[in-house]
Amino acid sequence: MKIKTANFEISNSDASKCPNSTIPEYAFIGRSNVGKSSLINMLTGKVGLAKTSSKPGKTLLINHFIINDEWYIVDLPGYGYAKRSKSALREIKELIEDYVLERMQMTCLFVLVDSRLAPQKIDLEFMEWLGENQVPFGIIFTKMDKLGANASRTNVENYKEILGETWEELPPIFLSSAIDGKGREEILDYIEKVNESLKKQ
Repeated sequence: MKIKTANFEISNSDASKCPNSTIPEYAFIGRSNVGKSSLINMLTGKVGLAKTSSKPGKTLLINHFIINDEWYIVDLPGYGYAKRSKSALREIKELIEDYVLERMQMTCLFVLVDSRLAPQKIDLEFMEWLGENQVPFGIIFTKMDKLGANASRTNVENYKEILGETWEELPPIFLSSAIDGKGREEILDYIEKVNESLKKQ
């Protein structure tokens, strides 16, 4: 898939106020500081489209980006940032749940996981919750350039092994790096295939 146009459309703090459209939405979510904004910029080829920050927990809104005038990338708030107040954590949890469970246009949720880390309980629990609610999702391992190929792939295999203990079939898995563009083609090709299958329905 070629990205011809990628533009910011709207930010809001209420899932019910998302764009009134029928086109597919591919949402991106993960723990704070997992590299979500950098990945979105890499996928679209547009530096600065999604605002990156060295401070974790920066994204507090649902951000919609219209791609090729055909589908949306949706940037969701990061979860698990411990320094937020309890009320702020609750608000973000409700915002994420409202979008993920109620948004009919959401076609696939990409869960971003830091490939440098051993499997994290919060990520595994979130994926389990998605499975329980029958939410279609894929996993994108980020920062594959940071540890070196062998160490990162070992972490990925550990993840697969743990997921395989409870999942009959693993969701689609992608390996990515915002630095060298790894995974860009595979992720965009997957989105294109899903979009094509939706057109045939």
